[in-house]
Amino acid sequence: MNNQKQRFYVWIVIALLFIGFDQLTKYWVQQALYPGQLITYSTFFDLVLVFNTGAAFSFLAHAGGWQMLFFSGIAFIVSAVILHQLWKDSSKSLYCLSLTGIMGGALGNVIDRIYLGKVVDFLQFHAGSHYWPAFNAADCFIVGGAILLVLDSLLHSKQKVAK
Repeated sequence: MNNQKQRFYVWIVIALLFIGFDQLTKYWVQQALYPGQLITYSTFFDLVLVFNTGAAFSFLAHAGGWQMLFFSGIAFIVSAVILHQLWKDSSKSLYCLSLTGIMGGALGNVIDRIYLGKVVDFLQFHAGSHYWPAFNAADCFIVGGAILLVLDSLLHSKQKVAK
């Protein structure tokens, strides 16, 4: 097996680990809490079991159901593009890690949409009475991947300027 294939498979395994972690945390919280139950851990963090039929921050949550197929379709298309990029650029570590986080998170949420018809959210941060919408590990992987993608882009633009 050549190096490109090996690196590609490493990125796939990492994506599967992200998906697995996401699904395990969602399974655990569904076993530990009942819907709507809130457990306060600090003055700024709670665990709460909520379900989201929409996208980020419950966008389109009350759209009647078409949004589940729409967001799942987008996740599959994005994942196909990411798989192509991982194959093509498997040696670019930061870039591939960012894409792997985005893909792993997107597919983690798709699994919920397919099996439950909604996404399990449970991490909730707040400042006093101002609450950030609940989210999950998949959302963290997506946001973390996006941040790493921007960082990778900035690092490469600095390298181009230096040349």
